[in-house]
Amino acid sequence: MPYISSLSIDTEKTNPFPFNIPAIKYAKDIKMKTPVTFIVGDNGTGKSTLMEAIAFRLQLPHMDGSGYHKRNFDAAKKLIPYLNLQWNIEKSIGFFFRAEDFGDLINSVERQDNRLSTNFYNLDGEVPQHTINLMKESANYQLHHMRKNYGQELQTFSHGEAYLKIMQEKINRKGIYLLDEPEAALSPLKQLSLIYFINEHLQTHMSQFIITTHSPILMAYPGATLYEVRESEMPQISFEETEHYSVTKSFLNNPEAYLRFLK
Repeated sequence: MPYISSLSIDTEKTNPFPFNIPAIKYAKDIKMKTPVTFIVGDNGTGKSTLMEAIAFRLQLPHMDGSGYHKRNFDAAKKLIPYLNLQWNIEKSIGFFFRAEDFGDLINSVERQDNRLSTNFYNLDGEVPQHTINLMKESANYQLHHMRKNYGQELQTFSHGEAYLKIMQEKINRKGIYLLDEPEAALSPLKQLSLIYFINEHLQTHMSQFIITTHSPILMAYPGATLYEVRESEMPQISFEETEHYSVTKSFLNNPEAYLRFLK
């Protein structure tokens, strides 16, 4: 049984942003009858903004360990008074995964390492290199944060492997898990790995997954509830009815028809 049974943005406002984007205008009585719900649609339709509002309302932790004070959650804050969640079980335990947070986490460790290398440059030749390395490691709080939360240094993995590693560390008990376009960090093969991981998790944990995606591979998850954000509506549809599926299938069946103008 999903924790959240339905959600709505209950307002007549249609301006300014974020009230003028389709995912906000048409998020009315969105039923979540299954453990996995997908919200799909084109770029700019507001899927991520809707997810951020849900995460903000639940105060779910997210990847970089910070709260919701960043400016990129300003739109979500405006939506909170109008976000209506209907619960089967009221439980705000889980995690919010955003592909952009993943990139920021990896890059922040590298940026701090570069800053520290510059700061300790004058010690080179005067202090043994292993001592400099130990000093840099002690000063790199981002590296300590990463080890504390994920058990090791994620930058030693490929992006896809690191992203799955974080998921395995954080999706380890029953709860609500929001995944915002996880395919951005995953190859097609790793997307299949994510599907299998979610399925295995749900065999032993009563959890709920709400996922935004452009990936036909992910949205093919068996038995999932699927909503497509369109310019004038947000209907519940089948996997085969999505624009992502039809365009991808048509392209793979006849790529020449799409690419012949490039010659």
